[in-house]
Amino acid sequence: MPNIGPLEIIIVLVIVLLIFGPKRLPDIGKSLGRGMREFKDSVTGKDKHEDHSQLEEARAEAAPTVTPQATTEEEPARPASTANPTNAS
Repeated sequence: MPNIGPLEIIIVLVIVLLIFGPKRLPDIGKSLGRGMREFKDSVTGKDKHEDHSQLEEARAEAAPTVTPQATTEEEPARPASTANPTNAS
């Protein structure tokens, strides 16, 4: 099997550019990268849910717990008609 050199790679890239056009190439690259990442994660056994739960646990350990204080005076809700007064002149 012959080796693939830089000239062959350039030829393939030019053909891809002619077929798909410059507007669709970023979307194709993004989709290809996402697919490769998902494949790698499935092969290594990583899961998004596991990563998310580990991240949440790390945040919970690092962040101090803050309890919101209740305010004694709350502003009453205004009717919708008087929320934004406008000049009718």
